[in-house]
Amino acid sequence: MKISEKTCVEFVDVLASKSAVPGGGGAAALVGAIGMALGSMVCNLTIGKKKYAEYEDSVKEILVKAGEIEEKLLSMIDEDANNFLPLSKAYGLPTSTEKEKKIKEETMENALKVACEAPINIVRMCFDAIKLHEDLVDKGSRLAISDVGVGIQCLRSAILSGQLNVVININSIKDMEYVEKVRNEVNHLVEEGVKICDEVYAKVEKALGK
Repeated sequence: MKISEKTCVEFVDVLASKSAVPGGGGAAALVGAIGMALGSMVCNLTIGKKKYAEYEDSVKEILVKAGEIEEKLLSMIDEDANNFLPLSKAYGLPTSTEKEKKIKEETMENALKVACEAPINIVRMCFDAIKLHEDLVDKGSRLAISDVGVGIQCLRSAILSGQLNVVININSIKDMEYVEKVRNEVNHLVEEGVKICDEVYAKVEKALGK
């Protein structure tokens, strides 16, 4: 069974165990998917309402894109777990001789880059989801405005968590050209994403009269 197909209880149980996967990456992907799902719920509660007829087409477009992001983020749970396995095996390679040390170093370098792939994509997907919430907060049903707020906070947590999982891997990578490229992209997306999250949440608070 895929990790993403486990029940909520099963997922939390395995997450809390000694098992190497799922870990922070899988958790970030799930939280991101939940955040986007809340956005989808707001879309579904808005579509068909006369009060929001002027936004109907736009909200339908948001809903389609949201479904794609949810699916991709859920797939990241298993991708992150699968990509971590080569790295976990690489840690156990022998280092008794210079040849073994070189083999381990090369294997680790490649495995670390593979392990980075899912967290980088989690950051990218969460950023796209955040942009959808930025659009939705002004067009969605006011009766579900709090759900936009919960969704954006889930995504804020998820994008920051994705960044942490990138950083812990690139800190051990020696290919500095690769490291700088990844670091610059991720830092930019996170900085901009968190800024948008805070702006969206401020709108939610204002709408709720907090």
